Amino acid sequence: MKRLLTGIALALAVLSGTDAAAETTKPTIVLVHGAFADSTSWNGVIRILEQDGYPVVSVANPLRSVSGDGAYVSDLLASIPTPVVLVGHSYGGSVITEGARGHDNVKALVYVAAFAPDAGETATALSGKFPGSTLGPTLAPPVKLAGGGADLYIQPSKFHAQFAADVNADDAALMAATQRPITEAALNEKSGAPAWKGIPSWFIYGDQDRNIPAKALGFMAERAKSRQTVVVPGASHVVMVSHPEPVAKLIEQAVGDSGR
Repeated sequence: MKRLLTGIALALAVLSGTDAAAETTKPTIVLVHGAFADSTSWNGVIRILEQDGYPVVSVANPLRSVSGDGAYVSDLLASIPTPVVLVGHSYGGSVITEGARGHDNVKALVYVAAFAPDAGETATALSGKFPGSTLGPTLAPPVKLAGGGADLYIQPSKFHAQFAADVNADDAALMAATQRPITEAALNEKSGAPAWKGIPSWFIYGDQDRNIPAKALGFMAERAKSRQTVVVPGASHVVMVSHPEPVAKLIEQAVGDSGR
């Protein structure tokens, strides 16, 4: 279906003239959400990107394992015929670091309050590398899975303050009710060889992030030799929800800079 739609878009571009044809050359923006969220967390960013003419795919991240989720994203990337700017939020950063490997069409990585692990690192270890994360005490008792392992959720009563402090209370309550769980194993799985060592990266995060300390995010950005790092004053962990404009702007900046 994706290839059929791409073919229809190309045909319309030919019929519409050179301006529309030029539009089809824009890279596809692939968005990967993180733990305790879903693909709708990108809605504000998607609206801006689509208004600016970018094709967008918001991935339903399985949140089961770094290697498995990375393979899932990798399969999607292989189906996209255009250049790609790959964007990850939170744990989704671990997934894009894994999934982008070996894909020449991925021209840029954008980390949105996201992990950018090196080989052998885990999300849990990186979030605890510097003081400041208060996630642990806000988690609900693990949900034991029949096949082994456990799912993790944030307690709904603590979700707003912990995860989305700068989002209005009604929206945060909806996010808490619709949060998707992540396996405990995924947060403790060691990452493979990082794609950011071969693909240019950009970073954006808030200085009031309570899941991943800002100092840890800054450390990962510097280590990855971020082309541009944006720190949003007062922003929570869901900076793409509360501040979609600077997130979309940085993604578009990555598009322009990666094409040079």
